[in-house]
Amino acid sequence: MRITRIKPTTVTVPLEAPLRHSNGVHWGRFVRTIVEVETDEGITGVGEMGGGGESAELAFKQLESYLIGHDPFNTEELKWKISNPTASLYNNRTQLLAAIEFACLDIMGKNLGVPVYQLLGGKMRDEVEFASYLFFRYPNENGEHEVQTKEQLLSHVQELKDKYGFRSHKLKGGVFHPDYECELFQAIGEKYSSDQFRYDPNCILSVEQSVKFAKETEWMNNDYLEDPTWGLNGMRRVREKISQSLATNTVVVNFEQLAENIKNPSVDVILLDTTFWGGIRQCIKAADVCNTFQLGTAVHSSGELGVQLATMLHLGAVLPSMPFAIDAHYHHLKDDVIKGGKMRYQDGKIKIPDKPGLGVEIDYDKLQEYAELYNELGGYPYDRDPKRPNWFPVLPNTNDKWADPRKAY
Repeated sequence: MRITRIKPTTVTVPLEAPLRHSNGVHWGRFVRTIVEVETDEGITGVGEMGGGGESAELAFKQLESYLIGHDPFNTEELKWKISNPTASLYNNRTQLLAAIEFACLDIMGKNLGVPVYQLLGGKMRDEVEFASYLFFRYPNENGEHEVQTKEQLLSHVQELKDKYGFRSHKLKGGVFHPDYECELFQAIGEKYSSDQFRYDPNCILSVEQSVKFAKETEWMNNDYLEDPTWGLNGMRRVREKISQSLATNTVVVNFEQLAENIKNPSVDVILLDTTFWGGIRQCIKAADVCNTFQLGTAVHSSGELGVQLATMLHLGAVLPSMPFAIDAHYHHLKDDVIKGGKMRYQDGKIKIPDKPGLGVEIDYDKLQEYAELYNELGGYPYDRDPKRPNWFPVLPNTNDKWADPRKAY
């Protein structure tokens, strides 16, 4: 079997409301690139990458010269063809590699008639538990779904618990002053004291702000404090002063950084992302290293549609240890591009697909609809806020560049 064509399609899929974070806003939609890898045996595999547009589609098409004629079963060779570490200093293709790897694993599973998890060692569980992913949100075009006040946040948590059954809650912070966010985070902990919690301000706090936040919330049932400040040394300084575990998807996202973290510990829990690490297989390799050195692991979300969510589920299926509910933006989406619509949560969990390959198929009517929407709207800058046009992020934020929770936007 040989690869004959790579077909990328950029889409934008609406969210319930714009999602605010420390470095900007998701502007009411996600932009993703769906990648189809065709073969000479008529089997097509699908992958997905964050971002998109002409540049992403061109980057994937340029890989055809590397990959036409490549055997999709040769996934280790695939990694070195696309993303060897020296060449990647000049043409970082890690996320491109991930999307192509997803598609090749999908092809392999379809060819053999088995789910992807069977190719990766077999599943250890039948379903994967998810955390709620709580964002401060601007109201949508109908003036609905705003999350800015304590009352709105608590109402949102209850809504998600009632609708999806979440028992673990992650608050994406770094939007408002940490004292205000700490107050709201503690309010969740007080009201839902039997649940688990985590807080992620995307590295925008100083070491001192991080330590203060950690000490004021150490009474809660916290899984970990995620990326409170920037850099391995910054995280190490925080870790030395607090009792909570620290997690990251920012400062340990490759094997060189993982080795440094093992030699000089800065982080306790490594958040594996099937895109950031370059594919499912790379995440499994990293998890094996973490298990050897008794580092915790969890699964990170990077704004997925159903194709990448399937990769997260297959990863979650095969990891021997899953001590934490995994992250997903998925419940914020209004729709998906896979047949049957969005995958369904039950009791805070999603069942692992058991059809051959990744277990999802593209709904081409939806793909076309959201590709046309992308062509109409274009992309948006991740690190800007459309309602604060003169604002830009500074890390750490010690200059009072925080949003005002008393202001209506």
